[in-house]
Amino acid sequence: MKIDAILLASFGGPEGQDDVIPFLRNVTRGRGVPDERLEEVAHHYRAHGGVSPINAQNRALKAALEAELARRGIGLPVYWGNRNWGPYLADTVRAAHDAGHRDLLALVTSAYTSYSGVGQYLEDFQRALAESGADDLTITKVREYFDHPGFVEPFVEGVRAALARIADERPGARTHVLFTTHSIPTAAAQASGPEHGPGGAYVAQHLAVARAVVERAVPAGTPWSLVYQSRSGAPSVPWLEPDVNAAIDELAADGVQAL
Repeated sequence: MKIDAILLASFGGPEGQDDVIPFLRNVTRGRGVPDERLEEVAHHYRAHGGVSPINAQNRALKAALEAELARRGIGLPVYWGNRNWGPYLADTVRAAHDAGHRDLLALVTSAYTSYSGVGQYLEDFQRALAESGADDLTITKVREYFDHPGFVEPFVEGVRAALARIADERPGARTHVLFTTHSIPTAAAQASGPEHGPGGAYVAQHLAVARAVVERAVPAGTPWSLVYQSRSGAPSVPWLEPDVNAAIDELAADGVQAL
């Protein structure tokens, strides 16, 4: 492939209290969600000073990518653009085009298959190309990397360390391992790849990662499960369940002593 720059594409997040509602308006654009409802979600950000960690994490990731490319002698610049907050993708694509780049390799910070994690980013790229006027620029997306060892290994290390800490602090405690991920509408999950069974590719990929971690890090016989968090939208629309909070309550009621 002829590649002359890397595009790091992500969701974006607020970086101060004044950013929270404008950011949430961007996230929910076109859905007619009133600010009163957005304020109900905003408290998650406001409790942390109105700052999401995602932009700082992406700055660190961009720096790490640049350092690794340099270490390997690969002279490709790394550009960073977001869907919902600055730096916006259209501005980033325009900057890359103005710098003379014509073939971008896009790394999206979403490892699993879903509309919001794959299809919507492809739409974002087309919109950014149109808004920037970069008709002669091509963006090629890296495949979903849920099964890449570099993605899975940190989970293995983290679960091993957590189980060791539980064994040290609460020896003999009845323990359950929870894998939690962002919930999405069940219809969207099914549409991600119905050939993969209930929940589509989105659920199948998460279960594959969980099983790989369990095989390498969890003692035989220790129970585990996949749960979901951060659902939003109308209560009448089914989303993937069980919710992490409900699961924790049920496990505690069942006598589980450590998670």
